[in-house]
Amino acid sequence: MFLEYILIFKYFFICFFISLLLFLVSYFLVIQLPNAEKVSIYECGFNPFNDSRNRFEIRFYIVAILFLIFDLEIIFLFPWIIILNNLTFINFFSMIIFLVILIIGFVYEWMKGALTWE
Repeated sequence: MFLEYILIFKYFFICFFISLLLFLVSYFLVIQLPNAEKVSIYECGFNPFNDSRNRFEIRFYIVAILFLIFDLEIIFLFPWIIILNNLTFINFFSMIIFLVILIIGFVYEWMKGALTWE
């Protein structure tokens, strides 16, 4: 019963330790010579215009929230894809309803203009 979870935890710990090992090796092998040019603040390769504490337009937040919403809803598809061969008609139909609601929400946001940038 817990064999699947043990494999997932093994995979997680192996990935964690490989990431940690790569980070430490790259940190200690690279010659680090900080100078004024490397530690200076920049935005996309040029000096910042104003103070970083200025207010952002609401469009940035709307796009970020929409991305999170649709991204989290797409994550629900992965377990469904894994057990697709073992699904009953009711399970399959409930996921189709979920996808239809997701598509309706996407079309609604598209028609409202939330995904366009001016």
